[in-house]
Amino acid sequence: MRVALDAMGGDYAPAITVEGAVEAVNEWDNLSIILVGNEEEISNELKGKSYPPSSISVKHASQIIGMDESPAQALRQKKDSSVRIAVDLVKSGEADAMVSAGNSGAAMATALFILGKLPGVERPAIAAVMPTLKGLFVLIDAGANVDCRPQYLVQFAIMGSAYARHILNIEAPKIALLGIGEEDAKGNELTKETFKLLRDSTLNFIGNIEGKDIFTGSADVVVCDGFIGNIALKISEGLAETMTKMLKREISEKATGRLGYFLLKDALKSFKKKTDYAEYGGAPLLGISKPCIISHGRSTTKAIKNAIKLAGEFHTKGVINIISKEIETKMTGREEVALKK
Repeated sequence: MRVALDAMGGDYAPAITVEGAVEAVNEWDNLSIILVGNEEEISNELKGKSYPPSSISVKHASQIIGMDESPAQALRQKKDSSVRIAVDLVKSGEADAMVSAGNSGAAMATALFILGKLPGVERPAIAAVMPTLKGLFVLIDAGANVDCRPQYLVQFAIMGSAYARHILNIEAPKIALLGIGEEDAKGNELTKETFKLLRDSTLNFIGNIEGKDIFTGSADVVVCDGFIGNIALKISEGLAETMTKMLKREISEKATGRLGYFLLKDALKSFKKKTDYAEYGGAPLLGISKPCIISHGRSTTKAIKNAIKLAGEFHTKGVINIISKEIETKMTGREEVALKK
């Protein structure tokens, strides 16, 4: 398994990305990583670190795409950027998957332009994994497509269902449409039209779901457009971080809090682990012809390591091929008939 890692992507690169790569190759066998970026900086970060020498190599890239740069402009003008070279390595077959914690828009645009979409996919989507009271669920789209059509959301549901089955090991994923009410007639034109298509599909569609219910575990895949999905994702991340900080403040300021910490230490650690995005590594860009993992800009060493692990799972389990077959079979049945009406 060969992963091309954008070593210059992220707020703390290349120190964190290199450390994450080292931890990954030391933890998993049959893994090799190509660190893409400024060769001198990467080599300096590798000095003194212990890892199998053949498991990590460096590919020089002279340019970096900043977090605030226009994806379209960067795609045109920075053809030797670390993310572009990482994607090129996947295209040429020198790597099996790509991971980047850099400019997500640039990573998506580059993957779409260089690798292309799977047959039948109109828009790729970001699938983010989040915790519930019962386990995990997939939020799709988490930010790739601001403006959507009903048929895009149906395809998101198909891809999200395949992801939940083969990565999260959920046998028959329950799919819900994120909206402002459970009733069929509630929502905007996009959600009302999408509801009809999903209802008539062969998917395990359970209806609409409100924002307050997405963490109860009633749905395994929550479908929405990228504008709503990204807001939901960022609010959830912010709330989890705020709750953790509030707990720490209460514990540190009160004697009873410090006593309670010792009694609840294991439970609090478990809570932090479940709500920490680093545990899930990154979000796959579904609908692209090769595995591409988009990681948080603030990714830690653990997040980078787990993103590499996720990329490996996608490759070894053949998830891209599975999604391709799902799109082909489901979109030639009742879903396609409904979309043409």
